Amino acid sequence: MLHVRLIAPPDRTDAAVRVAADSPAAVNVVLLRGAAHQPPGDVVEFDVAREAADTVLRELRSLGLEESGGITVEQLDLSLSRAADRAERLVPGDPDDAVVWDELAAHTAADSRLTWAFLAFLTLATQIAAIGALLDQPVLIVGAMVLGPEFGPVSAICFGLVRGDGRAVGGALRTLVVGFAVAVAFTMACAAVGRGLGWVTPDMLVTRPLTDFIVHPDRWSFIVALLAGVAGVLSLTAGKSAVLVGVFISVTTVPAAGNLALAVPLAHWDEVSASLVQLGLNLMGMLISGTATLIVMKQLWARYGLPLKAPRAARETA
Repeated sequence: MLHVRLIAPPDRTDAAVRVAADSPAAVNVVLLRGAAHQPPGDVVEFDVAREAADTVLRELRSLGLEESGGITVEQLDLSLSRAADRAERLVPGDPDDAVVWDELAAHTAADSRLTWAFLAFLTLATQIAAIGALLDQPVLIVGAMVLGPEFGPVSAICFGLVRGDGRAVGGALRTLVVGFAVAVAFTMACAAVGRGLGWVTPDMLVTRPLTDFIVHPDRWSFIVALLAGVAGVLSLTAGKSAVLVGVFISVTTVPAAGNLALAVPLAHWDEVSASLVQLGLNLMGMLISGTATLIVMKQLWARYGLPLKAPRAARETA
């Protein structure tokens, strides 16, 4: 269940209450007239099944509450209510299968911003991957995969494409390009300094059987990226953040960036192109499958999702 709190101008309060009252998935409706101070207005609160939240929120937004008041949604970890149990039984599907598009928009927007934290994490991950490639240590490669934050902007691009939001796509793409450019450039500079000090030598990239897969992109790299994109999007829509760790470990984006940063100062020119291909294959695979997954979920939910209103008798006898 989700808990929704509204601040509504007095002239729109009754309409907001009707949205909750008419939905078979909304329960525990509370109205506090004049309780809001800034902005001034009435407070409406209710609980709603996650499967119907998108429909209810869309109707509330059509009332203009975003501009004249506010809409706040939070996850309920525990709800002891027979009415809530009945509401969840009335809603088709399962909470893990439901997509709350406003929630997804907020998450992808937050994860795709070009921040110092994003640049730091991606740069650190790329450096760890480069060291793992130098030392032929798969453990370091896996650690770098987990640390890399690149799936945030990837998911934002997928979401923006599905919503037709060119601004979101452009912003996420900028974050991805700038992030990898900074990470590779910084790691490349460190590798060049290391070579000058004699700590890093070209022969360190010659024989490395455990991490050689980084510079051998093939159809399996693309297939794994496709599967990872599906898993990543499903983990976001279902709120299963722990699953994202498996997505990070599956794709070879950060290791490819780390290897690219090594190949240039160590003059392994054949590995430059191989690393770029590996990076491109993985990003493209995740973008294609992630976008396709969101399109399928949107179509299925539009067809089989819950209508906004249902007969009151059905709610009371369920």
